[in-house]
Amino acid sequence: MLIHSAAQLLTLAGGPQRGSLLGTLGIIQDGAVLVQDGRITAVGRTVDLLTAYPHEPQLDADGRVLIPGLVDPHTHLVWAGDRAAEFEMRIQGKNYMEIMAAGGGIAATMNATRNTSLDELIAETRKRAEILFRNGTTTLEAKTGYGLNTESEIRQLAALLALDDKGPLEIVPTFMGAHAVPPEFKGNTDGYVALVCEEMLPAVKEWCLANAGGRPLPFVDVFCEAGVFDLAQTRHIFTVAQGLGFPLKVHADEFENLGAASLAAEMDAASADHLVKTSFEDIHRLAQSETVAVSLPPTPFGLADGQYTPAQEIIASDGLLAIASDINPGPAWCESMQFVIALACRYLRLTPAQAIAAATINAAAAIQRADRIGSIEVGKQADLLLLAVDDYRHLGYRFGGNLVDVVIKRGQVFDFSLRFLKPVH
Repeated sequence: MLIHSAAQLLTLAGGPQRGSLLGTLGIIQDGAVLVQDGRITAVGRTVDLLTAYPHEPQLDADGRVLIPGLVDPHTHLVWAGDRAAEFEMRIQGKNYMEIMAAGGGIAATMNATRNTSLDELIAETRKRAEILFRNGTTTLEAKTGYGLNTESEIRQLAALLALDDKGPLEIVPTFMGAHAVPPEFKGNTDGYVALVCEEMLPAVKEWCLANAGGRPLPFVDVFCEAGVFDLAQTRHIFTVAQGLGFPLKVHADEFENLGAASLAAEMDAASADHLVKTSFEDIHRLAQSETVAVSLPPTPFGLADGQYTPAQEIIASDGLLAIASDINPGPAWCESMQFVIALACRYLRLTPAQAIAAATINAAAAIQRADRIGSIEVGKQADLLLLAVDDYRHLGYRFGGNLVDVVIKRGQVFDFSLRFLKPVH
């Protein structure tokens, strides 16, 4: 089909955007895109493409903004239950680590997830996936980490692959057995690290090779934080994972600066995520690498914490910056990358153009998919959004609603603009 007459077509062409280049949108006024067999085959002005392809089926953008599908490079999409009671505890003054120490936090979700069947886990997760997709997220990364034993972790991977097969949301999985130390290993973190390295990682690789349908091995992520896994333990898990062929990610500097961002750069991790307490030295090392710095604005927002990722320092150091939702059952049950963009504009001081780039082409780089998604370029997957506005700056400017009229995933059109409220008789 030929999508034509977009008031603004944001191509974001040219690859991931470093430093001062962040926010290069590549706008084509009155733009058009030709989609064939799920891929983009031509991009240009409406007048040129209508002349060149007069017999193609047409989708009239009708003066709306056309952008790449949003990419969410850090989520904890798959879990069971909720932690609404903890939200009330946080309002009453308990902090994240205090709630974890009292048996809440990740451990509470672990108990619920361990006791949930695969079918139930898929059903719960699909509801969130559908909302994310309707809000414009066409691809996301999703972690395990709420099972913390081999059986439950693999069950979460199975749920993610089943949802990816079902679609339309595209899911890139991450194994995160090292998300927390389960109660049975309390006081014996080294023992649990040994379990992750000696049992879980080999089992996950074997399971994926047999069941993942030829997909690449998932990422391996570690929560490197005081009271969870220290830098030496993180390095050990990474070394074993890398030896088995897994690509790497890391939770770094959410509450304390332990040096995990520098470790991520050293070991060629795809991304280092959170980065709230990150030092200038770590920022500089990230900027000298291909590791993407991923900020998660909904997390400090959800914790009512006034400190966010030092995004301006990352940009000034010529780093690669992306943003993500961190959707999880604790402080950041956020199902909208549009809201993430709005938070990034206010608390990271990004312009709407910078935030959009951080949520598309740079987010794709954070999951090693920038060659396939994240921009509107010939040869790439046809993942596109039509927004119900004629100026891209409404993304960031507005929040709390949904500006997405149409989602196009691999060339398939999902038109949400046709929905309307029917009167009740």
